[in-house]
Amino acid sequence: MKKQDISSIKQLLATPKKIVIVPHKNPDGDAIGSTLGLYHYLLKHQHEAQVIAPNDYPNFLKWIPGNDHILIHDAQTSTSETLINEADIIFTLDFNAFHRTGNMEQILTESKALKIMIDHHQAPDDYATYMYSDVRMSSTCEMVYRFIDFLGDEKCIDACIATCLYVGIMTDTGSFRFSSTTSTTHRIVAKLIDKGAQNSEIHNNVYDTNSFERLQLLGCALTNLKVIPESRAAYISLSQEELNRFNYRKGDTEGIVNYALSLEGIILAAIFIEDKQEGIIKISLRSKGDFSVNDMSRAHFNGGGHTNAAGGRSEISLNKTIEKFISILPSYNQALNHA
Repeated sequence: MKKQDISSIKQLLATPKKIVIVPHKNPDGDAIGSTLGLYHYLLKHQHEAQVIAPNDYPNFLKWIPGNDHILIHDAQTSTSETLINEADIIFTLDFNAFHRTGNMEQILTESKALKIMIDHHQAPDDYATYMYSDVRMSSTCEMVYRFIDFLGDEKCIDACIATCLYVGIMTDTGSFRFSSTTSTTHRIVAKLIDKGAQNSEIHNNVYDTNSFERLQLLGCALTNLKVIPESRAAYISLSQEELNRFNYRKGDTEGIVNYALSLEGIILAAIFIEDKQEGIIKISLRSKGDFSVNDMSRAHFNGGGHTNAAGGRSEISLNKTIEKFISILPSYNQALNHA
């Protein structure tokens, strides 16, 4: 981040402000962890801070310190939009284009508040006065740690903030196994543990609270696993009927696509999830090496993300979406077989 921007933000935050903090739609561990970590930091400096999430998120994230103070825009629209309209500053975390906030897109676009972006996704939109955008970062939570450190306030990170930030770094690095995990990431994680983040407890809260139905859904998903060996690709599909059969709850499909990617010899993995309510097929893509699912998703599935992890959507049927995916693979075979 530019020294001039850091100086300006430090001066901006020197006096109490009305601040709204926004994650992307369908927030994950990094989105909730980073927004709550920043929220607790701003409270320490007497700001009137409020996290407003576009919609609800999985129960395995609802133990994080400060969760009870998050407003859900879809359920508390009037209160949320009043706060946005009155805000002096809006922090946008873990996304870099307003359309990623669903029904909040218009009010955020029209807001006169000063915008500060902290994000690690590719191709950011130019809406923020101050942009801390770095695709090399493991997670937005790592960036929030660095942001606080840039402001000279690393000493303000307590057990509460450390816990929030640890969640996002852990989840967005796949428990520290993805290539985005650097030696600096590990040093930051060590500091968070020193400041009170209980790493074993956090891992258990996020990953070891499966319901019986979720494990049954996982079994169904693995039964649906298909491999396309000539493209070194694999995919999983879940229909709305299958989700309903196993009492699907938000977050139940989190991480399932990684089972497909774990197959020996597989470079590209996808999961296609039917959502009748929204009238779309939700798509998650994962890859190994330098094969960019971000490019694939942007080109074919109205999405994007990172080189090795991206999301997308399709407005045609589940079967036709899978057919489309299979049909475009030959054009990527050379890249996939040399990744």
